[in-house]
Amino acid sequence: MPRTRPLPSNDYARRVAGQFISISETRLNTSPPRRLHLNVNILHSGFVPSAWRLPDADPRAFIDVAHYVRVAQIAEAAKFDAVFLADNASIADQIDFRPITALEPTVLLAAIAAATTHIGVIGTASTSYNEPYNIARRFATLDHVSGGRAGWNAVTTADLGSARNFGRDTVPVHAERYARAAEFTSLVKALWDSWEDDALVGDKAAGRFIDTSKVHPVAHRGEWFSVAGALNLPRSTQGHPVLIQAGGSADGRELAARHAEAVFSAAQSFDESAAYARDLKSRAAAYGRGPEAIRVLPGLTTIIGATEAEALRRRDELVDLIPWSYSLNRLAGTLGVAADTLKLDERLPDDLPLPGGGNGNHTFFHATLAQARTHGYTARQLIRALAGGGGHRVVVGTPEQIADDIEQWFKGGAADGFNLMPDALPDGLQDFVDGVVPILRQRGIFRSEYEGRTLRDHFGLQRPVSPHASADSGLTVNA
Repeated sequence: MPRTRPLPSNDYARRVAGQFISISETRLNTSPPRRLHLNVNILHSGFVPSAWRLPDADPRAFIDVAHYVRVAQIAEAAKFDAVFLADNASIADQIDFRPITALEPTVLLAAIAAATTHIGVIGTASTSYNEPYNIARRFATLDHVSGGRAGWNAVTTADLGSARNFGRDTVPVHAERYARAAEFTSLVKALWDSWEDDALVGDKAAGRFIDTSKVHPVAHRGEWFSVAGALNLPRSTQGHPVLIQAGGSADGRELAARHAEAVFSAAQSFDESAAYARDLKSRAAAYGRGPEAIRVLPGLTTIIGATEAEALRRRDELVDLIPWSYSLNRLAGTLGVAADTLKLDERLPDDLPLPGGGNGNHTFFHATLAQARTHGYTARQLIRALAGGGGHRVVVGTPEQIADDIEQWFKGGAADGFNLMPDALPDGLQDFVDGVVPILRQRGIFRSEYEGRTLRDHFGLQRPVSPHASADSGLTVNA
């Protein structure tokens, strides 16, 4: 695992930090060809709820670190940007039928980082039921442990089970969750930026370890939080973790526009995703951020066969292994209605309101409803089209067909890449790596080798500079 070496002098630290900035500036000035970004979302046994029932699947994979490491190593061998772990602070699925997200992401990602060398490690942590200092420290630690490969996916949490696990009888209202999230995220960034790059001196001869004038308390008092700071560890190789956001509501887009460097989105159509990307980048511009400040990465489930008929047969076999009662309950949960209001062989009710009076998950509600309305699906047809899932787009076909779809979205500006969710893991990912990746490389849109070691390198993002950097350090703050 990469290790951070102490710096022998301030001059040396300034030179190293300056090299990072020069590299970033050179990258921008030479305008390298745009490259597709691919992450794999390790949803335990796979995206399709019945994936754990396949003959080669291990029902205990959802709590087996070796399973996650194997998936990450397959993705790294294919030169993916990152692995991603979702999270939930409650039992939010029907555990009588399927495995759930159970292991805490940052602990699991540290184990993955120890077993890999290049691939990024991105984890989810909620702004609703955590404290900024703990999250800043946890992900900064993961960034050091991984050698600059960490990313934090900042989310708000809207399910009642999580609220009750943290002493609340109700879910905080949507506006309150996002007001807290905005202050939370700003504070985490301030803590990550509280050390200047050359604060760590490590001068053995002079007996001088830290230049304390370059470690800055955040001294924050806000509506939600009061934190003295500074953070208790220095900046990492990539400056600080990449900040990622997932949310499709107006409040979520505004949070992403201000802070996110990548966004995990959900869209069922090219036009919907292209409009989302335009809107997000327009909002970011209002904060003085450039068009390359954010990577838009929609979720994409792939079900692959040697022929289209074979792929469709695989999808149907997987869906038919899911009890219809489970699928109907899951769909009802996404839409925020009682399951008995949905009939398998009837279309969805008209005029469905936002879940929880607008207090539920906007992203998956809109994505699921768009799929149903666009195609006129009955509930049964919708469940099959979503492969039993909860709102992300599903593409079923041959490697060539899937590569065509990815290329169209990428070149047409609907996506900078994708957060892949193969139907089953690790087999579905291996099918993608063996069949689709070579085609993407032949078309010149996906890398054959890593060009750097950090997650920022993979995403083509600038290394952030502490806003406290002094004028004589030779450093400039990135916009």
